[in-house]
Amino acid sequence: MMARGKSANRSDRQWLRARRRDPYYQRARQSHYRSRAVYKLQQIDNKAGLFQTGQHVLDLGAAPGGWSQYARERVGPRGRVIAVDMRPMQALDGVSFIVGDFGDEAVRQACLEQLSGPGADLVISDLAPNLSGIRASDQARGMALAEAAHDFCRHALKPGGRLLVKLFEGAGAREYRRRLKEHFAAVQVLKPEASRARSREYYVLAGAYGSSE
Repeated sequence: MMARGKSANRSDRQWLRARRRDPYYQRARQSHYRSRAVYKLQQIDNKAGLFQTGQHVLDLGAAPGGWSQYARERVGPRGRVIAVDMRPMQALDGVSFIVGDFGDEAVRQACLEQLSGPGADLVISDLAPNLSGIRASDQARGMALAEAAHDFCRHALKPGGRLLVKLFEGAGAREYRRRLKEHFAAVQVLKPEASRARSREYYVLAGAYGSSE
């Protein structure tokens, strides 16, 4: 037991040192963003033009709030950002936060009430499962989260809207992208530079919801 504890402590220290050396982590701290993940969203936005002034944006799995911060900056005071997460999140000016699992009917209804009207222009999801180290299990749980985000779009996304969702390369990912094409006119695969090189993660941007139905 003692050796295993020492190994875990050593691993934690190595992770902390690597994070401190990470240029995106350093930039996020200097710019007062809540996570380095904001630069993934920024790079995707620069390439694909995600945001416009006045949009209504739904951020799934928002904590600690970096994506919501960036989205709020981009949509401006006439826009609206609704953040959803099971974990608590410190309040952000101009962002409505709903605590809960967006798979629950009560949380879905709260999101729809906050959107009030035709729905969201854009749904963004950086959801990822808590990793167990068992790759097949982690992949299955990650795909389940992506499926839930896609399903929620059928209720929350306005016609012509877009979905940005995180995937991990592996079982079910190709089939998921194929299913997106049943409901969206265009599906684009994106790997931002801020994603760690060793990571299997990438993002899928699906656009013009309802045009393929």
